[in-house]
Amino acid sequence: MKTTIKHPVFVLSDNVDTDQIYPGRYLDLTAPEDLKKHCLEGVDETLAARFEQDDIIVAGRNFGCGSSREHAPIALKAMGASVIIAESFARIFYRNAINLGLPLLVCPGAAAALQNGDVAQVDIAAGTVTLPDGRVLVGEKVSEHAMNILSAGGIKPLMRAQLEK
Repeated sequence: MKTTIKHPVFVLSDNVDTDQIYPGRYLDLTAPEDLKKHCLEGVDETLAARFEQDDIIVAGRNFGCGSSREHAPIALKAMGASVIIAESFARIFYRNAINLGLPLLVCPGAAAALQNGDVAQVDIAAGTVTLPDGRVLVGEKVSEHAMNILSAGGIKPLMRAQLEK
């Protein structure tokens, strides 16, 4: 896993729920290639088509609220999101994303400081976001346990590796 990412951002609003991230009408789809086509369709129907590998999602408060469907972080990961930065995350979404190997960073002020297309540099391990003008926002540092899960590619690969020892 890359811990430092420098890529363009897509800025979203507050309270982006899991149905906006991955609409329930597509829950019968299971292949990541199919999921990514509909990712964030509830926010912007064209976003998935414009999103490039390793781009960054930045959002306001309460990202991932709503149902606990794992389809939402799976779709974001399949779409190519390298990291999701938000003012805050719904608790179950946060755990699902980390367990699936999708890095998240709580960073107050990021959504207000960035605009669509800005290139930001994120240091996941340090919990920082460097803005295009060079200012550095300090977010919440990801715990060592969560970093271990992310570095392994998710909770399942981490558990497999530990059991093999």
